[in-house]
Amino acid sequence: MAHDRVKVEDTLGWMRKADTDLRCALIDTAASPPLFEDALFHCQQVVEKSLKGLLTWNDVPFRKTHSIEELGEACIDSAPELVEILDRAVPLTEYAWSYRYPGVPEEPTRDEVEEAIATATKVLKIVLDKLPEEAHPTTPTTE
Repeated sequence: MAHDRVKVEDTLGWMRKADTDLRCALIDTAASPPLFEDALFHCQQVVEKSLKGLLTWNDVPFRKTHSIEELGEACIDSAPELVEILDRAVPLTEYAWSYRYPGVPEEPTRDEVEEAIATATKVLKIVLDKLPEEAHPTTPTTE
């Protein structure tokens, strides 16, 4: 059965953005010197956009928000396997803004960034597994 073309395109738009953010986080981490603050921002964005993609696919309305907790709660009915990883992902919400402005007391550590990348990657993979192939980016970073 063919899927609604508009729904596929809307969902694919979110998933492409999530995949691009994951690529950016990986590039930031590999930079010399590494751009850990920026990598954490992109990790938060991966999770946020992945969840918005899943909600879009399932016709669940959502408001403009960076809250991974709020978005995640709205996704649980359609993807209960997200529950465990969302517990680790919710703290990423603060990275939407915490390193975007001056005055942050300390740099994030490599371990913190690697954990955030692992969490973001897992959320993206779980969401992609819930979507039809036509709503996947052509070369997803999770492969």
